[in-house]
Amino acid sequence: MSVSRITRRSFLKSAAAIAAAPTIVPSGVFGRQAPSNRINLAAIGVGNRGAGNVWADFVESQSDVRLVAACDCFAGRRNDFAAKVNAHYGAKICAPMADWREVLARKDVDGVIISTPDHWHVPVAYYAALAKKDLYVEKPLGVAMAWAWKLRSAAEANKIVFQYGTQQRSSAEFTRAVELVRNCYVGKIKHVDAWCSDMRSSGWYAEVFAERFKDIEPAPLPADLDYEMWIGPAPMKPYTKTCCTEWGAYHIYDYALGFIAGWGAHPLDIAQWGLDMDHTSPVFYEGKGEVPRGGLFDTVENWDIHCRYANGVTMRFMSDRVAKDVPGLMDDPKKRPYMDHGTTFWGEGGWISVSRGALYASPKELQTARIRDDEKPVIRSTSQGRNFVESVRSRRPTVNPLETAIRSDTISHLSDIVIRLGRPLRWDPEKEKIVGDPEAVKRLDRPLRQPWKL
Repeated sequence: MSVSRITRRSFLKSAAAIAAAPTIVPSGVFGRQAPSNRINLAAIGVGNRGAGNVWADFVESQSDVRLVAACDCFAGRRNDFAAKVNAHYGAKICAPMADWREVLARKDVDGVIISTPDHWHVPVAYYAALAKKDLYVEKPLGVAMAWAWKLRSAAEANKIVFQYGTQQRSSAEFTRAVELVRNCYVGKIKHVDAWCSDMRSSGWYAEVFAERFKDIEPAPLPADLDYEMWIGPAPMKPYTKTCCTEWGAYHIYDYALGFIAGWGAHPLDIAQWGLDMDHTSPVFYEGKGEVPRGGLFDTVENWDIHCRYANGVTMRFMSDRVAKDVPGLMDDPKKRPYMDHGTTFWGEGGWISVSRGALYASPKELQTARIRDDEKPVIRSTSQGRNFVESVRSRRPTVNPLETAIRSDTISHLSDIVIRLGRPLRWDPEKEKIVGDPEAVKRLDRPLRQPWKL
């Protein structure tokens, strides 16, 4: 069957056959390099964020990478981005493609960069893993932990290189903060504060909310949008002018958990990294938050969650509107100027607070300190995209492998469940199960709209 006529059924059948056939030698054995010594990647999702990150991190900055496909449900987006890429290359190398299944069927694609709306992250990544494509997946990982666990199984079975697109592990201030924390420069860590924006944070977000929240009237579909594919595994509902924009994709619960996961992934990832907890998650969660009613957006906002790890370390995970009022966290703007997201580690001998572009500490000399050569470094990277490509070549783990995504996403998901059910939760990180709350357990999974499945 030609690629142009591939169907969902034939794709799933062929993907399953690939996964089950040990006699097929994966291209990764030979470094997954084309004869030109270049890595061929495909972008799935080239909206505002996807187009910007793919362009900056892979097309413009990496001469040994070729972007051979740009896939999106909006024809205009994929056509325009492919044209821009081809103009940069000076040749027709990047093909605009409408269906991600056709992208995964291409034998010349070594890996995919997934920047779709959140509800598509895991389904696309899962089938890409079955097709033996390496994965760069934007944060957050997905909308259901049960989906993420299936992705883990597929990725492990097919030896897939995975990079979580949180970006911050490839920024110098975060690397330095984490190395100082891990090497006990402020002593044993007792508590962590992590915070980020929510949908009505002051300024732009609040203005967008006011403008878009009441957009609930059905509207004509854009001529260049494949709405059936955009909705995919989510419930089918009438189209509105906002639902398929970035704001609908961020704040409608059918498609995302909201900023508690979408922004929360950043400070939570750094908290986990600094605590050396990439293999686990907190065991206890309690707190509160709000869900707006009567409009288009229905994800959690204004949250305040208290967590505890098995070793006794506590963490407070907040939206920035809550963090502004926490005594000692933001009260001295000269010491630690307010940022819309960040992570603060509180130790027995001081504290370290880090956000984008800034590291603040007490004792103050730690603000410029670096660990010694005989101390323990973390994986160091200057670019999330470059680190991914190097790992595709070497088959070594990335700075943000899949387990880091699953374990930090767990915190967002359990926080969301605590707020929606209005009660604390206990978590067994070894078995990855909620303890003693069957109703909460159900919320770790979501049904997929037919005919989609994992």
